[in-house]
Amino acid sequence: MGITYTSTVSAPIDEVFAWHSRPGAFARLSPPWAPPSLVREANSLEDGTAVLSFGCGLKWVAKHQPSRFHPPNQFVDQLDSWPLRTVMTWTHHHGFSEVDPQTTRVTDTVDTPVPEPLLRPMFRYRHRQLADDLATHAWALPLAGRPLTIAMTGASGLVGTALRSLLTTGGHRVISLVRRAPDGPDERRWNPADPADDLLAGVDAVVHLAGASIAGRFNDEHKSEIAGSRIAPTEALARIAGATTPAPTFVCASAIGFYGYDRGDAVLDESASRGDGFLADVVSDWEDATAPAAEAARVVNVRTGVVQAAAGGTLKLLRPLFTLGLGGRLGDGNQWLSWIGIDDLIDIYYRAIVDDRLSGPVNAVAPGAVRNKEYTAALAGAVHRPAVIPVPRLGPRMILGSQGARELALANQRVAPARLEEMGHRFRMTEVDEVLRHQLGGDPSAVHA
Repeated sequence: MGITYTSTVSAPIDEVFAWHSRPGAFARLSPPWAPPSLVREANSLEDGTAVLSFGCGLKWVAKHQPSRFHPPNQFVDQLDSWPLRTVMTWTHHHGFSEVDPQTTRVTDTVDTPVPEPLLRPMFRYRHRQLADDLATHAWALPLAGRPLTIAMTGASGLVGTALRSLLTTGGHRVISLVRRAPDGPDERRWNPADPADDLLAGVDAVVHLAGASIAGRFNDEHKSEIAGSRIAPTEALARIAGATTPAPTFVCASAIGFYGYDRGDAVLDESASRGDGFLADVVSDWEDATAPAAEAARVVNVRTGVVQAAAGGTLKLLRPLFTLGLGGRLGDGNQWLSWIGIDDLIDIYYRAIVDDRLSGPVNAVAPGAVRNKEYTAALAGAVHRPAVIPVPRLGPRMILGSQGARELALANQRVAPARLEEMGHRFRMTEVDEVLRHQLGGDPSAVHA
């Protein structure tokens, strides 16, 4: 029972231990495919307490043990919550040993009655995340030069939560721009219609992620919400950024919807023309709204593909259907899907913040777009189910309306990350099978076996 899981990472032992001690580490290591969800991280590896929730009032409390805290070689946490502690035990030893000055062996040992096969997917995920995040910080550090202060809208969303945790584990400070009263020094009140003149004082970069979800039926009300939540607030925030001295780097979310809903087999890099449709119009105006910041600082527009994340977005919606064996291709399945794993997406945002060579539109997609039938086959494989039930085009039209189905579910865009590839950007995962397995608890290495 229990598990011992070991791997090596390319980082000095002091940095590996420090990474675990920083805000965001627990969030970066938490598997996204199943509960519990993180409520509060421990404020100390020596004697702090982390709290997770299973819902329905059931909580997992992990209390760190001061007597077993020996930096940089180990820390230990133990299950300390009722009623869970009455039915099971859990003691987690986090061990670190130096292989050489630039390599660390990481060993997780858990003493528990839970069988090893049930624990292995979680620790395989954790060790992959740790190695990849440390590699990301290694290339970002020379570009950043020092710890940065980054303001962020939409910090509680799917992308914002992941990006904030990545940045804080790298030693950077993230200030969340919120619409309610601030709760502590790492939040500032943001009025999207009229942001305060000093909102971005002392900030090195601002990441603007806020905007209403595009998912839903494309009626007049929903389309107005999509456009209204993006264009005017972006212009107002960009104006404040441009007027701040010194002006912070302005990184703004965007979307591959810029290229239109159907461009056939054409490979679309950042020089490709704007396409047709409602989303193309919105994205074009959204990017134009960053112009006031561009007069004084570097601006990056992150044209994001279909994000693959078990915690949200389309993958969260599709997973239950495919797990029940009810998934399949949409229509004839030949439409191109330009995708990006959540961790690769936040790496791109990180580069946009720290790399002065990057400006203007950047395609945030993986190097290999896939056809819908290839994607559905990969997703079915990741959950070990067949994908034999095709979804007729009428299905998405009934839910999203004809325009919503055309521009969302049935969109056909073969987008390439040309700017990033020219810069030699390192993608964590370049195959859709690999990222789906990683997000859903499978073994990504099995793709290459």
